[in-house]
Amino acid sequence: MSTAPPAPITPPDALVYAEARSRSDAQAKPLGALGRLEELGCWIAACQGVCPPEPLDDVRVVVFAGDHGVSEHGVSAYPAAVTTAIVAAVAAGRAGINAIAGAHGVRVRAVDVACRDDIPGSDASGAPIGAHKIRRSSEPLHLRDAITLAEAQAAVALGDAVAAQEIADGAQLLIVGDVGIGNTTPAAALIAASYGLPAATVTGRGTGLDDAGLAAKTELIATALTRVGDRAADPMTRLAALGSADLAAAVGFVMGAARRGVPLIVDGVIAAAEATLAEALQPGTAAWLRAGHLSPEPACAIALERLGLEPILALGMRLGEGTGAVTAVPIVRTAVAVQRDLAALADLVAQPQPARA
Repeated sequence: MSTAPPAPITPPDALVYAEARSRSDAQAKPLGALGRLEELGCWIAACQGVCPPEPLDDVRVVVFAGDHGVSEHGVSAYPAAVTTAIVAAVAAGRAGINAIAGAHGVRVRAVDVACRDDIPGSDASGAPIGAHKIRRSSEPLHLRDAITLAEAQAAVALGDAVAAQEIADGAQLLIVGDVGIGNTTPAAALIAASYGLPAATVTGRGTGLDDAGLAAKTELIATALTRVGDRAADPMTRLAALGSADLAAAVGFVMGAARRGVPLIVDGVIAAAEATLAEALQPGTAAWLRAGHLSPEPACAIALERLGLEPILALGMRLGEGTGAVTAVPIVRTAVAVQRDLAALADLVAQPQPARA
């Protein structure tokens, strides 16, 4: 079954971007002296459609969680049970993403899309974490399709609905997070299939595999790519065959943010794979994205380069959960502050100079 991509979406406002660039060039600094902060500020202005841009007071990360059938096949240094523990910690405000988001006033929401177990707790709306569960775990993608096409479509629709909820509630900047032992395997497989790359080029150590584990993971991804073959040419089929319900929901979330004109910061390799599929399904999505950081996973750098996204940070982070993207939020806010508050050079020069003693 083929799913033709929709028409390209409207990009951020090019006229506002040009206005913001002119404003930046006229500020009290040498041209380009603030480096990439200048481009980030112009991008936010273009996304908002106003120059100078509004302060980013409402930033949110949604963590899409799920278990993965490949986790039982030696692709992770940790057991699948860790997924349940970490998702519960996110819901309780005790995970890594909560610590980093709390330091920067970023709201966190957890959504159980495909966890094997039922996760206790509720999200900010009071709904149970698992209220929207699509299925329990995924199939081992090297043996059979990870999820059905219908499940992939339902998950994409779920992610779109979550994006709509967050935006309607006032979100100005979104981040997609992930929790799921084994999820670097489908992410690498999706990136490989999207760009026609061999498994060895995209496969990384994930949670810390040794050399033998890395070799086994590489072989598993190669087997999955061969199994799917030409079916991977269709992006929705690719997502179902090599992805998972939680990754598919995040794809829908990324697409939903872009379609509604809200910028999104991409996290590590999982989010890079999701952004890759979002751009394939909805051309023009990448214009609404910036990369928060560079994961050590080799597939991350490949996907970001293909998407035209230069990472803001490179700190060697590989936790996931949206932590790298949230760590970059203060830099994006700094870019907005510069656009808003740095005086024009002409205004300063025109002011009367203090009398010399």
